[in-house]
Amino acid sequence: MFYAPAMHSIEADDDGLVIVVDDDAGVRSALANLFNSVGLRNLTLGSADELLTLKLPDSPFCVVLDMRLREVSGLDVQSQLRKRRPAMPIIFISGHADFATGVAAMKGGACDFIAKPFREQDLLDAVYRALDDDRSRHAKDARVHALRGRYAELSPREQEVMSLATAGLLNKQVASAIGIAEATVKIHRGQAMRKMEAKTFAELVTMADALSVRGRGRAQAAI
Repeated sequence: MFYAPAMHSIEADDDGLVIVVDDDAGVRSALANLFNSVGLRNLTLGSADELLTLKLPDSPFCVVLDMRLREVSGLDVQSQLRKRRPAMPIIFISGHADFATGVAAMKGGACDFIAKPFREQDLLDAVYRALDDDRSRHAKDARVHALRGRYAELSPREQEVMSLATAGLLNKQVASAIGIAEATVKIHRGQAMRKMEAKTFAELVTMADALSVRGRGRAQAAI
C-alpha cells in the first residue's frame, strides 16, 4: 500500500495507479487489500483535501472516490478536479446512491458509479476500464506531442501547403491560393511528408486532423 501526504509527488508508472479517497479507514484498508491482491498499485487518502492538494501523476491513474466525504460532496470534489485535469478518470462509490446523484456524476464525466455494498469484481472491472482509457489517452497525447514537434520543424510555407493540401485542394489550387508555382507546391508537399514522417498522403491528412491544422489558413478562400 502507498501513502502520501499532501503535495507529495507520486512516482510515474505506466502500469497505472488507483487513488482511493474515503473517510472510512475500514473501507480504505479493504480496498487497498483488494487492489494489492491483484497487483494494482494504490494510494489511499482519507479526505478530499489530501486529494485536492496532491500532485497528480503524469502516468495513467484513476480515482475511486466516495460520494459522501465529511463536509464535502463528491460532486464538488469532482468539479474541482476537472478544473485541474478535465479528462481525469473518476469512479464513484456510494452507500447512499440515488438515481439523480448518479446521473449528475456521470454528466460530470465520471467513468462509473457503483453503489455500496458492491461485488469486488464489479469495482475491479470498472478500475481496469478506467486505467485502460487513461492509458489510451496518454498514448494519444504522446503521439500528438511528437507530431507537434515534427510540425514545428516545417517551414511556414511547408505548413501552409500541408494545411491546404490536406483540406482537399489540388496542387494547382494550392499554387493559385498562395501565389507560387505548382512545381514548388509539389516540392513543399513532399518536404512536409518527409519531415512529418508520413508514409502516405492519407497518413498526412490524419496527422493534420490530429494537429487541427487541416484547412487552416487560406483553405476556405481557395475553395
